[in-house]
Amino acid sequence: MKKQLVYSRFNRFWHWMQSLLIMFLGLTGFEIHGSLTFFGFRQAVAYHNTAAVMFLVLIVLAIFWHFTTGEWKQYLPTREHLLAQARYYLTGIFQNAPHPTRKTALSKLNPLQRLVYLALKILVIPVMVVSGLLYMYYRYPQSSGIQSLNINGLETVAILHTAGAFFLVTFVIAHLYLITTGSTPTSNLKAMITGYEEIEHEEPQRN
Repeated sequence: MKKQLVYSRFNRFWHWMQSLLIMFLGLTGFEIHGSLTFFGFRQAVAYHNTAAVMFLVLIVLAIFWHFTTGEWKQYLPTREHLLAQARYYLTGIFQNAPHPTRKTALSKLNPLQRLVYLALKILVIPVMVVSGLLYMYYRYPQSSGIQSLNINGLETVAILHTAGAFFLVTFVIAHLYLITTGSTPTSNLKAMITGYEEIEHEEPQRN
């Protein structure tokens, strides 16, 4: 095993800021939805909108970082070891079976993680962003007064936004559990704090 830098500074900053903003958006969003009471409705709306703008800025920075560093390649799906990874999570992990894939700085995600994170980036997050913007700018000022977008109410938008929120909550819960499945219960957490992780090291082959 060799300690290696796996997560760069921006990678860690983006991960933790995204986590905090998603949890805060979930908290304020469910209060707006009427599921809990914490800040009060009016304040929850103001906080939710502010956090949403911060999240949009973070998304723009992350997109720029992914494409300028080539990190977007981490999310390219593959069928190699996909079934083995699924079996590992379903049964192997409880039987101390060896992990079917190796993590490296160039390949941080296993096949299932690639699929889930890709779905988040190209489906769930865009749906949340678009539906959230429709919520915020459904009515907008014009010289003739306040006008509304030409859509039949916000019921469908509300359903999509809420469904996406429940999906993100489910993902966060699963993510928190999977964090504990590293070589030690805290190794994955430490890696995302320090950037370094102990990974299997292969000696270069000699001709």
